[in-house]
Amino acid sequence: MSLISKMFGKKGDKAPTPQEAIQRLRETEEMLQKKSDFLEKKIEQEISIAKKNGTKNKRAALQALKRKKRYEKQLQQIDGTLSTIEFQREALENASTNTEVLRVMGDAAKALKSAHKNMNVDDVHNLMDDVAEQQEIATEISDAISNPIGFGQDVDEDDLMAELEELEQEALEDKLLDVGPAVDNLPNVPSAQPVPAARAKPVPAASADDDDMKELEMWAS
Repeated sequence: MSLISKMFGKKGDKAPTPQEAIQRLRETEEMLQKKSDFLEKKIEQEISIAKKNGTKNKRAALQALKRKKRYEKQLQQIDGTLSTIEFQREALENASTNTEVLRVMGDAAKALKSAHKNMNVDDVHNLMDDVAEQQEIATEISDAISNPIGFGQDVDEDDLMAELEELEQEALEDKLLDVGPAVDNLPNVPSAQPVPAARAKPVPAASADDDDMKELEMWAS
């Protein structure tokens, strides 16, 4: 199969998918790259032959240089083809990516449309109005329940404060009336004369000396 047939297929064949075309382009790139590497090696060989026979065999050297030129021309053509194929492959990959993205977005749009199929914007607004209205009713009910009923509704705070001040004033007056004469807690002054303390009689010095002598005689005996 020729290179063109391999890349584009025969006339009348079914058009390949983007993935199949990308795969064929990659295979062609690999084949051309191998051929390019082969030509580069051949060019190096011809240069080596030309250098080796430059002074000894000019005819062989010239033939090597001619083959080198021919290989270089082929290599230049292959490089151009590789650039074109690479550009085409990248464009096809981008187109394939865009196609997949558009397909996914289309599926998402269909799913969204199906989700909104049974929904109406006016119905949604009406529903939200009902929710807000019920919320207001619930708030009013809570406020009504929390307010005290009966006691305290008809009582004036100013009257209560005046009554409290009167009670405080009465309590203060009662406290002042209950205060009696001061109580003297000092101890009474004794009226009897104090009794003088008995004086101790001094022990005669001679009597003390006699006792010491008696004790000494006892120890001596």
